[in-house]
Amino acid sequence: MQNNCNKNSRRVLLEAQNLLLGSGTGIATYARGLARALSSAGYRIDALVASNRTLPHSDQKLADAILFDGPRNYNLLHKGYLELRRAFGAPFGMKAGMVENAGGFVVGREAVLQGFERIHAVPHLLDVERLHFNSRGTRLTVKLRSDCDIFHATRPAPIQIRGVPNVYTIHDIVPLRMPYATADDKAFFASMIRDLCKTADHIVTVSEFSRQDIMDFAAISPDRITNTYQAVAFPDEFVSRTEAELRKSLRQHHDLEFKDYYLYVGAIEPKKNVSRLIDAYAASGTQRPLAVAGGLGWMYEADLERINSERFLSYTARDGTITPRRRVRRLSYLPLQDIVDLIRGARALLYPSVYEGFGLPVAEAMLMGTPVLTSNVASLPEIAGDGAMLVDPYDVDAIAQGIRQLDSDDDLIAELSANGAATADRFSPEKFQQRMSNLYDQLV
Repeated sequence: MQNNCNKNSRRVLLEAQNLLLGSGTGIATYARGLARALSSAGYRIDALVASNRTLPHSDQKLADAILFDGPRNYNLLHKGYLELRRAFGAPFGMKAGMVENAGGFVVGREAVLQGFERIHAVPHLLDVERLHFNSRGTRLTVKLRSDCDIFHATRPAPIQIRGVPNVYTIHDIVPLRMPYATADDKAFFASMIRDLCKTADHIVTVSEFSRQDIMDFAAISPDRITNTYQAVAFPDEFVSRTEAELRKSLRQHHDLEFKDYYLYVGAIEPKKNVSRLIDAYAASGTQRPLAVAGGLGWMYEADLERINSERFLSYTARDGTITPRRRVRRLSYLPLQDIVDLIRGARALLYPSVYEGFGLPVAEAMLMGTPVLTSNVASLPEIAGDGAMLVDPYDVDAIAQGIRQLDSDDDLIAELSANGAATADRFSPEKFQQRMSNLYDQLV
C-alpha cells in the first residue's frame, strides 16, 4: 500500500471508458460526478480508457489523435490477435500508453475528459479484459507509465493495477436478477462479480438495496462493501434559464407547455417498464401529453409499438391546415440542456421501472423540484424517500390511478415538489465527496 500522503498529492486513476461513448449512460454520469467530487476534494485525477491502437510515447500530439480515433475496420492480423488473447489471455499484463491532458490538441475533447490530468489508454481494453478473464480466471493487469495511489473502476471490470488499493463500483446486478431482460453473458458477469468481491480491496455501490443484493449473491463481508450513493447535480449553466425562457424553449423545440405534460427519461429496455407505463397512461384518461425521452436500449420493439400507436394520434385544424399531433411523443437522444429543460418543465416524471440500482432520473427530477411517480420495488423507495408517489410497477391500474391523482391534485403536486427537493439533498456533490474521501482515507 502507499504511504499516508495528503489528498493534494494523491493521484486517483479512474476507469472512465463510458465517458467516451457516443451517447450518455448512467455509468458515464456516475464517472463524471465522481471525477468532479474527487477533484473538488483535492485529489489529482487520471483516466484509464481503451484505444483502437497503441499510443506512441514520443509524439504526444499524434498520441492525442490516436486516442480519439474513430472505429476501425480490423484486418485478419487483428482478428488473429484477439483469438490469441481468447486462448491465452494476457498473462504478462498490458501496457498503457499515456497522454498529458494539458491544453488539448484534439478539438472538443475537453467536453468528455475535462478535469483529468493524464489519460492512460490500453489498446482494445474491453475485448482483452474479457478474453483474459475468460481464459485465466483472473483480472487483467494494466501497467502504467506513471504511478497512482488508488485505482477506481467506475464499472465492474476485470482489470487491476498492482501495488495500490483497487476499488470497483458495482451499480447493480441486473443481468442476474433479470436475466430475461438483458443481453449480457451471464456466466461471465457472475464469475467476474464474485471474483471482484473476493479479490478487490473494496467494493463501492450506489444504494443500500444494491449493497444487500451484492452481498446476498457474492457472500462478500459487509465491511468490504460500502454504499456511497452518487452525486446528483446539473451544471449551473443548464439550470439558469428563467421560467419565461424555459416556456419559450419547450414550446419551440418540443411543442410542449410548461407544467402541462408528463415525462419519462431513460433508455427503452425491458426493466424500464415502458409498455406498462404507456398502457397506464392511456387508461388514466389524462389529456396532458407524455414525452418519452431516451435512446433505444434492447428488446424495445413492443415498447415502440405502443409509443407509436394510432390511439395517441389526433389532428388539429388551424388556418386551413390540418396538423397531426401525438399525445405520446418519443424524443430520441437529446443534449443535456434539453433533458434539464424537459425535467424542469414537466408536471411530473413517470418512472415505474421494475429494477434499479439507484434510479438517477428520479433523483434528478427531485433535485429540480419536479414531482415523481415511481415504483415501490428495488432501490426506488430508498432513493425517493417521501419525495415521490410509489406504485406497484406490475399493476397497470395502480400506475393509471397515480397518474389521475397527479393530473387532478395541485396540492399533491406542490407537496411532492417540496419533499422531493429536500430528499435530493442526500445526493449533493458535497456529501458524495465526503463519503468518497472517508473511504479513500481508510484504504490509503
